[in-house]
Amino acid sequence: MGILIGLEQASHEWPNKAVLKDQTAGLFEGDRIGVVGKNGDGKTTLLELLSKRLEPDAGTVTWRNHLAVGVLEQADPLNDDDTVGRAVFGDVPTYTWASDPKTRGLVNALIGDIDLEARVGSLSGGQRRRADLARVLAGDWDVLLLDEPTNHLDMAAIAWLADHLGHRWAAGEGALLCVTHDRWFLDNVCTSMWEVHDGQIEPFEGGYSAYIQQRVERDRLAAVAEERRQSILRKELAWLSRGAQARSTKPKFRVKEAQALIADVPPMRNPLELRRLAVARLGKQVFELKDVGVNYGDGPVLQGIDWLIGPGERIGILGENGAGKSTLLKLFRGTLEPTSGTVKRGASVKLGVMDQHLDSLADKGDWRVKDLLATYKTSYVIGGKEYTPSALLESLGFDTRETMTYIKDLSGGQQRRLALMCVLLDEPNVLVLDEPGNDLDTDMLAVMEDLLDGWPGTLLLVTHDRSLMERVTDDQFAIIDGRLVHMPGGPEQFLKVLAERTREPEAPTAEAPARNVRADGLTNQERRELRKRFDSLDRRLQKSPTEPERLRQAMRDANPSDFAALTKLQAQLTSAEEERAAWEDEWLELAEKLGLE
Repeated sequence: MGILIGLEQASHEWPNKAVLKDQTAGLFEGDRIGVVGKNGDGKTTLLELLSKRLEPDAGTVTWRNHLAVGVLEQADPLNDDDTVGRAVFGDVPTYTWASDPKTRGLVNALIGDIDLEARVGSLSGGQRRRADLARVLAGDWDVLLLDEPTNHLDMAAIAWLADHLGHRWAAGEGALLCVTHDRWFLDNVCTSMWEVHDGQIEPFEGGYSAYIQQRVERDRLAAVAEERRQSILRKELAWLSRGAQARSTKPKFRVKEAQALIADVPPMRNPLELRRLAVARLGKQVFELKDVGVNYGDGPVLQGIDWLIGPGERIGILGENGAGKSTLLKLFRGTLEPTSGTVKRGASVKLGVMDQHLDSLADKGDWRVKDLLATYKTSYVIGGKEYTPSALLESLGFDTRETMTYIKDLSGGQQRRLALMCVLLDEPNVLVLDEPGNDLDTDMLAVMEDLLDGWPGTLLLVTHDRSLMERVTDDQFAIIDGRLVHMPGGPEQFLKVLAERTREPEAPTAEAPARNVRADGLTNQERRELRKRFDSLDRRLQKSPTEPERLRQAMRDANPSDFAALTKLQAQLTSAEEERAAWEDEWLELAEKLGLE
């Protein structure tokens, strides 16, 4: 494999932060590389260096001769006065690109809802982003450098993009380097990963899942080494503290050795887990929608929706861009009244809302973070311990010093984390989250998922992040043609339904009008009962492996000559294993009935 782009001994520094320190890396033919790292650690800077948009402070970036490189930046270079067609295809005649099936597929997937004769300046931010992505993908490139290509794409478009990049070049040809926080995309497109952290580029083989496994192993080995180091530190500190007289007799090199060990020990911080903030008690009913419809202009956005949402349900809402997901959330929030039908909210519902545009922070740009936190209670009790809002904020990646920062000066990811924290500090019992993962890096997404895993109330989530949807919700529904369709198979089933509709569009007949379809053929009540049993079994199976292992350890520790005790333990072990096997059989049977994979 030949090298296409080389980075040699490169260093680059922004004010107060060195993002790359003497790094050497290469992009070779056949590479499909995903770049991950915390916000601000240098992912975009690395892409700008490789694309020669930015010169390194030290070191060199070299391209192979006659290399064609396509670049998607976070800020698009489109001319406001150009038509969309010209911005995407330049001077290429319409009949030329329209005769190519691949290009037609690109247009349909990314900009099918945009008038190609419209001016770029008239487009929304999301439409401009998709037009710029279409421009890059329409070119013939040896290398693609993409910075957040999944931004403003719905789940179907992300799946299309993953498939397009997977088949764009033959094996061993071309090269892709992609900065994105979409973990499903990384797993399905990339064959290797680069993690940018602490001024370094650390390579990993495999996609995102393989990267996480390797990183866990790396951290485990580092923890073992650190434990050994701490043991040495404790001995040295004990040795140094045996009194002034004894210390005066110690060789100076030993004192210097101990001080050197102490000098580079990083400050200790014990991040708090945001677990089960107190929530108000929920009644039996959260929301009930009866024959709800919403019209905008001449046509319906939502129609004929019947839906009962109970306490503790964790629901993901799927749909293409413009399908009506945000409209549905507005009904739940009470900021929009239905054109027809009724929306009932339980008397005990206390709503916590986080929207895409962070409206809760919109008028607080001139506040400091500490001023915002001061509007909440001074302490919260979690797990029997008392914490301040500032301490809780640390668990979402904030440094104590950042509480003095003006909210308007925070990055997009920091503002989103702050908004989520404020929602939780209001102690709601129903969370409505609209694209909460925007602007968050993969590490902070994992922290947010862990937080939501332990949150005990009802959760309604809209997101195009497939991994986030599958991780924190138990049940998914899609809005298709304005109607609510249950998706027991989750995002995978939703994408299959969209693909089938594209191939064979079906119109509802007068005799059989489209309703809220249950793909598994179960009634709402039947499915709710089955799902409760399934979730109960799932929790038992997650906990039960510890019991057989405990009994096996007890048998190993027992006196070999105590046959009565051994016989009793063996009977308990057999019973525990048989019980688990029965649970597994029932779990599989219920999964099949519910259409879960």
